Amino acid sequence: MLIFDAHLDLSMNAVEYNRDLTRSLEEVRRREAGQTDKIDRGLGVVTLPEMRRGQIGICIATQIARYVAEGNSLPGWHSPEIAWSITQAQLAWYRAMEEAGQMARITDLASLNRMVELWTGQPPADAPIGYILSLEGADSLITLKHLERAWEQGLRAIGPAHYGPGRYSPGTGSQGGLEPAGRDLLREMQRLGMVLDVTHLTDEAFWEALELFDGPVWASHNNCRALVPHQRQFSDEQLRALFERDAVIGMAFDAWMMHTGWVRGVTQPLQAGVNLERIVLHIDHICQLAGTSRHCGIGSDLDGGYGREQCPHDLESIADLQSLTGILAHRGYSTQDIEGIMHGNWIGRLRSIWAN
Repeated sequence: MLIFDAHLDLSMNAVEYNRDLTRSLEEVRRREAGQTDKIDRGLGVVTLPEMRRGQIGICIATQIARYVAEGNSLPGWHSPEIAWSITQAQLAWYRAMEEAGQMARITDLASLNRMVELWTGQPPADAPIGYILSLEGADSLITLKHLERAWEQGLRAIGPAHYGPGRYSPGTGSQGGLEPAGRDLLREMQRLGMVLDVTHLTDEAFWEALELFDGPVWASHNNCRALVPHQRQFSDEQLRALFERDAVIGMAFDAWMMHTGWVRGVTQPLQAGVNLERIVLHIDHICQLAGTSRHCGIGSDLDGGYGREQCPHDLESIADLQSLTGILAHRGYSTQDIEGIMHGNWIGRLRSIWAN
């Protein structure tokens, strides 16, 4: 079954991790063996061949580059201009993948429908993976003129915040509302027709953004606070507000977001019993809260700064997301519900956005 994954940091892995995602997963892991500059070296689960094997034929793929002011201990870049240049390197990688026939850009209804037709038919073994470009954290946008330039380059969604303080909005681990520049950003995003990704926004910024922004909204990779209490997750009140905006919420497979009390670098997925079935608890919660399955999707965030050490223990490769179809069926979800969660809800949301 086709899977639409709403959050993959493919270009970050390629450009910053120096991972050749066109190669086999075995080869990528072998080349990283013994490297210690990243905690998940040799433990990645995502390559383009594995995506094809798992029928993850369409994704929302990111650019990401955080600006860090002096005194900010988070990893990042020391000026917005440097951060912008990193996103441009990431964009160049996506373009190179297009030229090689590995990926295909999706920017409108026609290009979306072409990729859906390809992947719901009988795609060839080397079929290109369709991607919608999203910016995770807006720090790299030097000015709003750069936002318009990014739109022309194919950017279609933005999450204003990531972790810590941000130029446009604070994010996970911080507090406070939108920065003045963030309000201007949302107005310009609405003018251009961009999607607001509310993932990573603080609670204050979340409510401000929904009040200010009248355009399309989604949450690419976010789980439920009722099950794993943390600012990074959404409360039931926030989820209901997203249902009212016809948003889809993508389930994230980062184990600390699936398991209460996870300690990075200490807790192990097998020890904690974090398996693929655990994410269905979050799916169940959203579906029961909404009274429908149409607001739930996949936004795996696999290899988003972590690997097998911090994802479900029964997931060896991103291709194993296919196991969710059986798990959902066993829990009583209908074929229509399963197809919606695996791909149909995201596709339907994009069609409704781009049909206008």
